[in-house]
Amino acid sequence: MQNLEEKYNIVVVGGGLAGFCAAIAAARLGSKTCIVHNRPVFGGNSSSEIRVTPHGACAFHAYARETGIISELLIAERAVNHEEIFENGWTNSIWDLTMYNLAQSTPNLTIKVNTDVYEIIKEDRLIKAVKARIQNSETDVLLYADTFIDASGDGIVADLAGCEYRLGSEAKSEFNEPHAPDVASKDVMGSSIHFKTKYIGKPCDYKAPEWAISYDDASFFYKQGRPPKQKRGGYWWIEIGVPYNTITDNETIRHELTRHALGVWDWMKNKDPKMMELTKEYALDWVGQVPGKRESRRIMGQYLMTEHDPQNCTVFNDEIAFGGWFIDLHTPGGLLAANSEPSSNENYSTFSEYAVKSYAGPYGIPLRSLIAKDMDNLMMAGRNVSVTHAALGTVRVMNTTALMGQAAGTAAALSLQRNLPVTEAPAKIIEEIQQQLLRDGCFLPNYSNKDEKDIALQAKITASSEALLYGAGPESKGAHEGLKIWEDQPQYEIEKMECRKGQLIAIGSSFINKIEVCIRNNSDSEQNFTVQLRKSEHIWDYSVDKGEVLSEAELSILPGTHWVAWPVDLKNAPVGEFVRLDILPNAALEWLCAGKIESGHMAMYQISAEKMRRFGNGQTLSFRIEPAQPCFSPQNVISGVTRPHKFTNLWKSDPNLPLSQFLQLSWEKSKVIKGIELTFPGHLLREYHAYDPFYRDPQCPKDYEILALKDNKWEKVLEVTENYQRQVKHSFEGIETTELRIQVNATNGDPSAQIYEIRCYE
Repeated sequence: MQNLEEKYNIVVVGGGLAGFCAAIAAARLGSKTCIVHNRPVFGGNSSSEIRVTPHGACAFHAYARETGIISELLIAERAVNHEEIFENGWTNSIWDLTMYNLAQSTPNLTIKVNTDVYEIIKEDRLIKAVKARIQNSETDVLLYADTFIDASGDGIVADLAGCEYRLGSEAKSEFNEPHAPDVASKDVMGSSIHFKTKYIGKPCDYKAPEWAISYDDASFFYKQGRPPKQKRGGYWWIEIGVPYNTITDNETIRHELTRHALGVWDWMKNKDPKMMELTKEYALDWVGQVPGKRESRRIMGQYLMTEHDPQNCTVFNDEIAFGGWFIDLHTPGGLLAANSEPSSNENYSTFSEYAVKSYAGPYGIPLRSLIAKDMDNLMMAGRNVSVTHAALGTVRVMNTTALMGQAAGTAAALSLQRNLPVTEAPAKIIEEIQQQLLRDGCFLPNYSNKDEKDIALQAKITASSEALLYGAGPESKGAHEGLKIWEDQPQYEIEKMECRKGQLIAIGSSFINKIEVCIRNNSDSEQNFTVQLRKSEHIWDYSVDKGEVLSEAELSILPGTHWVAWPVDLKNAPVGEFVRLDILPNAALEWLCAGKIESGHMAMYQISAEKMRRFGNGQTLSFRIEPAQPCFSPQNVISGVTRPHKFTNLWKSDPNLPLSQFLQLSWEKSKVIKGIELTFPGHLLREYHAYDPFYRDPQCPKDYEILALKDNKWEKVLEVTENYQRQVKHSFEGIETTELRIQVNATNGDPSAQIYEIRCYE
């Protein structure tokens, strides 16, 4: 047996998305970092071994996709991967290699895969080192570090250190959480394995082995929330927890899940009258053999998030990430329980009492939930953070855990730079951490760019042209090739006015003369309907009637499809904000979708007396506004926010003018610029699943130049071609100038040049 000793600034244990993003973030900030992972490939549940495709806030909230390192990875994977992403089971090795490439390309980062941590060395409240064994190499390694990040999922480091943790559900009496049971329980959500099938173009048979589970009752699938409706596989509900322990019985769970997975395919292939025909020419292609865990230990930190935090969108002074998945608590027994996950058992009705109380966010997550309360140099990232069982239902999804991982790595690295225990970071350097996260592409719902070193904030911003918002109708065309916007919810179902619907409109001028809506009257008589114009706090303001009513009217429409005009004549419209155009219910009417998506202009519909939710998949409902609104001005690039939120926050050139188009920064005195950082649009509207193979977002600039004014002449200092990434950073020896241009020569398909943010550093 070989024994090695190594010393690092930061050791990250666990190479899932949380641990991976933590390690990359720490290394990029100059910390000598080691990532220790017990599998051969990075990605954890998202890897090709387990194949759970990453979910996040954008599944429920338009423009809420997670950015930062996770966005960089997902954009890179889609740009080069031939494989369609359908759902679980469809991840291939290109995703593994995307992560591995980034790890290998990151300075200051040492990789140790196939390596198990089994012991720690500690003194009082400090972990000094972890002991790990490298599989198949007869090598043990002792890893010393100043700070440790436990992203192991099961919380192995924290447990070995003797940290307090929680397991299972808290009783309702403890925090009065809406989803908490009356009696506390040690039961946790189960683990899953997935399978994938392949179309082979001719009939093929399948015979299950004798040891596979035999399914014979259709009601088990169709009446208990487990519909086998997809012939290509997937199925998160192939899940087992209770009566097994998800930690100590992991191998037993693996064997049992394999028996069930093969039994499910046997049912689909040989017994289910509907699926037998659909799967006739499909063969089993892949079956997972590593269970994907949802829940085990939750390590107690400086703050315990309860369900009330995501439900009420608590504003934390130490906010470092955000979430927006619903309160998704799977039935602990999984396949062994009477019914599957509650939402599935309700066929994902958005109007049920359960759905209404489960819809949450987007909400902030505090740094204190990532810092162990019992140790002075231990952080957590991933599903083992300091939350209750109910809160875990939303923060556990992988894109959210990736954000927490990047925050943990950033906080750990900056604390070491300041010679500060990470336990003191929330009180002493939280603004620095938040500003670094924002600079590195992350989004924080309640904080914006205030970086004093960013001299773009001091510049006068102009542009070659500016788009105006006229609205859009059913006949409008947009650049959406490769983005499955309408796949999940057909238009004929979601356009009906059976409930209140609202369309956000960004206001750039103080007066609104007229608004028109495109309505279909399906009755044979004239219909009346009520319209309201309300103030909206931000694009995820789902309150039904809290916003101030700016104007209201009764309109009428004859049978058929018509544009209906509303002479609003509003003189004091809220410039620089969104308003929401609401139409109250009339079941005889349909509010038609626009044929394009106006940037940042999402819609919503009412699901309860007090709550609305995202309409469709982020579509824009048809409207026209007069005068056209100047809501895409060049000044938006220094708003401090890099997505639609309280306003569009986007510069967009006039789509009727040809490219090239440019954005210009001017200073009164000469500046010596050594860094320019750009954030482009794209990859925000829908989650990862919506994007096709080889996808490059049409809105993202493809070819661009940076030019500086020198001796009254524009001089090219950088030219970039074939870009598809959302955030890019460029370094220079020094550009001395009073004026700078970002000139977009081509996009990946959209007619407008578009930029969310420009940062400049001396």
